[in-house]
Amino acid sequence: MSMSSDPLGGVVTSRRSFLKKGALAGGVMASGALAAPAVLAQAPIVVKMQTSWGASNIWDEFAKDYGRRVEEMSGGRLKVDVLPAGAVVAAFQVMDACNDGVLDAAHSVPVYWYGKHKAASLFGTGPVWGGSATTMLSWFYEGGGAEYYRELTQDILGLNVYGFLGFPMFAQPFGWFKKEVKGVADIQGLKYRTVGLAADLMQAMGMSVAQLPGGEIVPAMERGVIDAFEFNNPSSDKDFGAQDVAKHYYLSSYHQASESFEFLFNKDFFDDLDPDLQAILKYGVEAVSTANTAKAMKRYSADLQWLQNEAGVNVHRTPKEILDAQLKAWDKLIAELEADAFMKKVMDSQRAWVEQVTFYELMNAPDYALAYEHYFPGRLKL
Repeated sequence: MSMSSDPLGGVVTSRRSFLKKGALAGGVMASGALAAPAVLAQAPIVVKMQTSWGASNIWDEFAKDYGRRVEEMSGGRLKVDVLPAGAVVAAFQVMDACNDGVLDAAHSVPVYWYGKHKAASLFGTGPVWGGSATTMLSWFYEGGGAEYYRELTQDILGLNVYGFLGFPMFAQPFGWFKKEVKGVADIQGLKYRTVGLAADLMQAMGMSVAQLPGGEIVPAMERGVIDAFEFNNPSSDKDFGAQDVAKHYYLSSYHQASESFEFLFNKDFFDDLDPDLQAILKYGVEAVSTANTAKAMKRYSADLQWLQNEAGVNVHRTPKEILDAQLKAWDKLIAELEADAFMKKVMDSQRAWVEQVTFYELMNAPDYALAYEHYFPGRLKL
């Protein structure tokens, strides 16, 4: 019987794989031991993967970077067909499509299925606690987060999927505003785009929130459906044309400071693969995480310079008054979320991890801003 390794560490038996391989073996015996044509034996397994990003978004490139690594590491036995948002299903529907087997895989973020359970937002867009995205990605793999994710997706929600996280994102900007924002009073009543628990957070701070996919943001801004928005990074924002609808861009925020990509797989499809191919899909996430980080550093920084120097965008750091208000709003929201036993369990685990790990990170880190100011005086506007 065909055995395949559970991506979370165990061993599972794939009934579909057993029946499929058994049928092939029977066919060979019945045909008088005639060998199948070599071309059939070498045909790649196609992995139909849709993203939650438009074809012009840098994140579409990031997904294709993953596909190339998987194809090369598998020696061509796997071929990843990367499709943009909307090719098969809408951006927010990739989890359902993977669960139903409409897609073999997806490249997205957990917060996009936040409507199924608010705990989805804890895997990247929950309370920041003080840890970076790298801190929280480490919690996922070394602090128990992967098991909590499995419990939520498979046990609580009954979803037929596996999921892995990769590419610790840089903290997301507070976003794009038509007018300068100097304090909490300036954001009261604004219609603002964000997603997940950040929506609850911003509503608690006096904003009216719309949860929209990336491709719908700028059109909504142009129609006056929203007054301000955040998405994720300078490159994606530039590609959307954010600079055409707003000129004040606020970097640094606690609303989504620790997110990573989600690599989703239909469980039946994954279990049917040979163990080495399963490993390539799983560990390919780690490989592309490094590649995505390098590309993001190059492109995000260059595009931020373009926005500032060529597009006339005023780049600011978010005022401390707003950052303080975000933390206080998180405090109230956390108290409400802890009424859910699963969410409390996950957040307790995250707090313990950050208390331990971030103490080391902060105590050990030199003041990089001091060194930067020394060599590039006057560049920072802190």
